[in-house]
Amino acid sequence: MPRAEGRANDELRPVTLARGFMKYAEGSCLVEMGDTRVICTASVEDRVPPFLKGKEVGWVTAEYGMLPRSGKERTPRETTRPSGRSQEISRLIGRSLRSIVETRALGERTITLDCDVIQADGGTRTAAITGAYVALMEALEWMRSQRMFTKLPLIDSVAAVSVGIVQGEELLDLDYREDSTAAVDMNLVMTGSGRLVEVQGTAEGAPFTREQMDRLVNLGQMGIRRLTDLQKQCLQEPPG
Repeated sequence: MPRAEGRANDELRPVTLARGFMKYAEGSCLVEMGDTRVICTASVEDRVPPFLKGKEVGWVTAEYGMLPRSGKERTPRETTRPSGRSQEISRLIGRSLRSIVETRALGERTITLDCDVIQADGGTRTAAITGAYVALMEALEWMRSQRMFTKLPLIDSVAAVSVGIVQGEELLDLDYREDSTAAVDMNLVMTGSGRLVEVQGTAEGAPFTREQMDRLVNLGQMGIRRLTDLQKQCLQEPPG
């Protein structure tokens, strides 16, 4: 099937990662994947959730939300409590980032990743994870500069991408048009070394086979390798 911008089935949308995007946050990144744009900020606080008090271990958590006109129609602002979708994605982002951090090395401190979607065209949760890693790295570097630790408490890097089957074809990095018509929709979170953090896959119609799932995971891994390279490049460049 013809794809937007004529990209191949195994090709990512154009990706831009801009770190140091926000002036006051300890870490930040604007991630753009095609027409999807997410601002990710990292905030460091000298506190931990009640269940961790006194245990000399830190915490990494996340909050995700969409601005009212990030999509084609206005989404009501979440003024009282997050929607079920926002809560589920927030937990996914938090789990993904915690999987690569040695939280005991943080001390009793919390790093909160706020991921705000300013424009949505599919893959907002995966873009948020990819950008949040860059913001997290900036925050950890800031913490090291403040002598909170001497060695970065990282196990690996992490990134995420969507894959799916649309009109019988296996596609990497679905935009909204593809995602909304996909027979199979899958989100993959992987470390830079290729280890799986999370696989979210759903058949919207007929069930899919184990062989199809393996091919989709391999396709996603190819995309995550490219995203990992882009994260490394971004972090080597000056912020701003």
